[in-house]
Amino acid sequence: MNRIDFSPYRRTMVGFDRLFDMIENQARANAGDKYPPFNIERRSQDGYRITLAVAGFKPADIDITAQANLLVVKGHKPDEATDGEMLHVGIAQRGFERRFELADYVRVDSADLADGLLVIDLVREVPEAMKPKKVAIGGNKLTVVETGEDTTAAA
Repeated sequence: MNRIDFSPYRRTMVGFDRLFDMIENQARANAGDKYPPFNIERRSQDGYRITLAVAGFKPADIDITAQANLLVVKGHKPDEATDGEMLHVGIAQRGFERRFELADYVRVDSADLADGLLVIDLVREVPEAMKPKKVAIGGNKLTVVETGEDTTAAA
């Protein structure tokens, strides 16, 4: 098992403990099962899409739960009786659970299941109070000027 040692960074980077813990936990959790396969796509500056290949699952078989900084996708395949004897089973019939750690202010916008692909759209919505602001210096007063850019002012 590959293990990343974050101790040099932990000594010099204050307040990033949660990030390092998430990376280490994710490496442990995803070491085994690779089912179902998925893609993560950045669609825009603040838009993301997760696509999972869930062939054979119906919308009623899939449960999507979004909570603070975590998206959980579970699939439960009910036992279906077949008319004949199965000679080869190549299509996975087992249930699954996939967990995705979400950044702050990322929320699920929509989910859709079509052609065996579950598509989950995510949007990052940063509150106005958290957006960067440019501070103009003018005499004895400071005037705050809103910026639409996602940059911080350099000193």
